[in-house]
Amino acid sequence: MSESREQTAGAAAQSEAAGGVREYPPYFGDLYTRSGAVRFGLNFRGFSEILLEISSRYLPTGATKAEAAELHHKLRVEELALARACAAGSATAWECFIGQYRPKLYQMARGMTGDENAARELADSLYTDLYGTRKSDEGGRNSKLRYYTGRGSLEGWLRTILAQEYVDRYRKARRLVSFDESVATRQTVSTDPLPADPRLERAVDEALAQLPGEERFILASSYLDGRTLAQIGRMMGVHESTVSRRMDKIIAGVRKRILRALRDCGMSGKEAEQMMNTDVRDLALDIRGRLVQEKRG
Repeated sequence: MSESREQTAGAAAQSEAAGGVREYPPYFGDLYTRSGAVRFGLNFRGFSEILLEISSRYLPTGATKAEAAELHHKLRVEELALARACAAGSATAWECFIGQYRPKLYQMARGMTGDENAARELADSLYTDLYGTRKSDEGGRNSKLRYYTGRGSLEGWLRTILAQEYVDRYRKARRLVSFDESVATRQTVSTDPLPADPRLERAVDEALAQLPGEERFILASSYLDGRTLAQIGRMMGVHESTVSRRMDKIIAGVRKRILRALRDCGMSGKEAEQMMNTDVRDLALDIRGRLVQEKRG
C-alpha cells in the first residue's frame, strides 16, 4: 500500500471511530491500516468487530486490556482481512486470493491424493466451500473463510481444512464410520475375526471423531495410504522426526480416549484393557497394534 493510501486508511479509521457509537482501542487504527483491509472495502468498524470477536473467543472472561492487545498484535491481520473480505464477497479480495492461494491448494491436494484429476476435484470442492455458494440462515454467503481467525497462517489453515475434506471424502467413498474397515481390507487375517463389541466400536468412532483434521490426515496418510513418515513430512513441510513424534502423541491420545469411553460404559480398567488386547476388530490390526502399546521411552 502506498503512503498516501495508508494515510487515507488511517484517517478513515479515525473518522469512523469518532463518529461511531462504539469506542475501540486506539491501536485498532494501526492494525486496520497494516491489514490493508481498505483495499477490499472492509471498513474500520467491520474490521474492529472481527478483532473483538476473536478476542472474545480466545480470551478468558475478565482478561485485561494488555492481554487483549497482545492477542490482537499477534494476529496475521493482512491474511485475516483478506479471508474475511472474501467471505463477505469482495471481488477484489477474491482476485487476490485466487492468485495467491489457488495454486497452493492444487499443490497441497496433489500431495494428498497423488493423482492430478483427484487433486483438482478435491481442491475445487474445497474452493466452492471457501467461496460460499450456499446461503446462510441470514441470507448471505456461508463461506468457510469466515472461520479463519488469523492466529496462524492462512496457508496452514487451508491445509488443515483441505486435509479434513480429504479424510471425509475418503471415508464416504468407502462408507466408513472410522478408519477400521478401510485398514481391514488391506490386511490378510489367518483366522476368522472375533465379533466386534459394539461398545468398543462406539468408543473407537468417538475417539477418532474428536481428532482435529490434521491429525486424522496424518493417520489416514500412514495407515490408509501407506505413506512413509518422510513423505508425510514433505507434504506438511516438516521433518519426518516431527511427524513421528506427532504420530506417537496422536496414538497415545486416541488410546486414552478409547479406554476412558469404555470405562464410561461401565467397564473396569482391566476389562477395558483386555477388550483392546483381544478384539481384533477394534482398529483392524496395524492401527490397533499401535494403540494398545504403551508409549515407552
